Amino acid sequence: MLRRRHLLAAAPAAALPRFAIAQSAARVLKFIPEGNLQNPDPIWTSTTVARNFGYMVWDTLYGWDGSMQPKPQMVEGHSIENGGLLWKMRLRDGLKWQDGAPVTAADCVASVNRWMKRDGFGQRIEAALDELKATGDRTFEFRLKKPFPLLAHGLGKPTANVCFIMPERVAKTDPFKQIDDYTGSGPFRFLRDEWKPGASASFVRNDAYVPRQEAPDFVAGGKAAQFDRIEWTVIPDAATSAAAMQAGEQDWWQTPTADLLPMLRKGRNITVERLDDFGIVGVMRFNMLHPPFDNMKLRRAILPAIAQEDFMAAAMGSETDLARAPVGVFTPGSPLVNDAGMEVLTGKRDLDLARRLVKESGYAGERIVFVAPTDYPVLFAFSQVGADILRKVGLNIDFQAMDWGTMVNRRNNRETVDKGGWSAFCTGWEGLNLVDPGAHYPIAGTGAKGWFGWYESQKMEDLRTAWFEAADLAAQQKVARQIQLLVWEEGPYVPLGQVLQPIVRKTAIQGIVKSPFPLFWNVRRT
Repeated sequence: MLRRRHLLAAAPAAALPRFAIAQSAARVLKFIPEGNLQNPDPIWTSTTVARNFGYMVWDTLYGWDGSMQPKPQMVEGHSIENGGLLWKMRLRDGLKWQDGAPVTAADCVASVNRWMKRDGFGQRIEAALDELKATGDRTFEFRLKKPFPLLAHGLGKPTANVCFIMPERVAKTDPFKQIDDYTGSGPFRFLRDEWKPGASASFVRNDAYVPRQEAPDFVAGGKAAQFDRIEWTVIPDAATSAAAMQAGEQDWWQTPTADLLPMLRKGRNITVERLDDFGIVGVMRFNMLHPPFDNMKLRRAILPAIAQEDFMAAAMGSETDLARAPVGVFTPGSPLVNDAGMEVLTGKRDLDLARRLVKESGYAGERIVFVAPTDYPVLFAFSQVGADILRKVGLNIDFQAMDWGTMVNRRNNRETVDKGGWSAFCTGWEGLNLVDPGAHYPIAGTGAKGWFGWYESQKMEDLRTAWFEAADLAAQQKVARQIQLLVWEEGPYVPLGQVLQPIVRKTAIQGIVKSPFPLFWNVRRT
């Protein structure tokens, strides 16, 4: 009896842990990302999943708002002196690393220096730079050889390799080697001990993070974490992801496939919506270091066979309102879009002409290794169509399917195909990246310093310089037309069309910031 009375007396108290458990579950956000977080260093790699990871863990000096204008983020602001040759910056108060140490100007200097080695925009800043140095614990300055009006724009851009600020000890890592220390100062803390590449990654709220007071606006403004914990679960199979959403096991799916959207729209307590006006632009990229795609004539020969509509149909099926073609070098709806030379993609498609041009290029039947990611359905669809077109015009295609993480590692290989290299792949670039030449990696002609495929073109770099130095939008648009014509001439890549990717979320998940990619601050459960 005493034992029974003890249990009865304890019953009300026992209810408290159950309530706490339920409350805790409500404070956990379960998310299905676009793919595997194989390489979390967003400076070493330009993958979007690494960039998305970066915005959780680190912060940036500036951030673009919804109108693509840079706003102070980690800095209080800046002053520009000496005719534009001196930029002075000061960190805002209260910034701390997750190990408790203060963020310093030395951290910023080291981080910017590492970023400039890998990023195309950063390389332009570095070329204009005379000296970057810390002048105090919270102050640092850029001394320039010539004015660079787009400095804050580049430091705050959310595209490709983002200029995330890391501790000095981490930022001193060779830019061509991956970091192994993920200490950040951003709104969330990465739980490295729980990380299972290919399966899951977990984060907890960084209670030491002090958000800015402004309302969140894209990657600018206040970044208030509303969830205690966020769990990324990699689910390569789309049907399994859809079932998890319908069963209420997951809260947010980043990249639902087009064939499942009609069913998902009918789901109970889930919502399908599009938060992205820039979309994903499909890209077929060539390795220009080795035969056969070191041959400009061969790259150009393929164009008459490319039908963007076929790529869009394979990727999006009947969801025609989520696909756009034709698409040129710059993202539809952006200020630099133009029609220069677009007949190479909009004219009559002619396989016979392409076959003849392939023969005239001197192609001698070399094996072409076409790598394709199986766990990105849209990219895999692009790859299948692209490989089929290349076969039809007479190329010897060795189609190799693999998971995204493996492909990311593979495309770093600069050797010939007999030594594990590659020849071509299809990917998707966020349309946000392709709105101007500053972050447009597929057109950067910087060779070994550039994006995978290592396109080298002094003509293109001269045109990009002209864009950086253009006095106004009209001058920029004139340069953009010349850039587009040069892409058709030299063929560093082929645009395949634009996909507008919706998300799926539980209806109770609210406050997602409008963005082409997932941002986790301000998100809450109602």
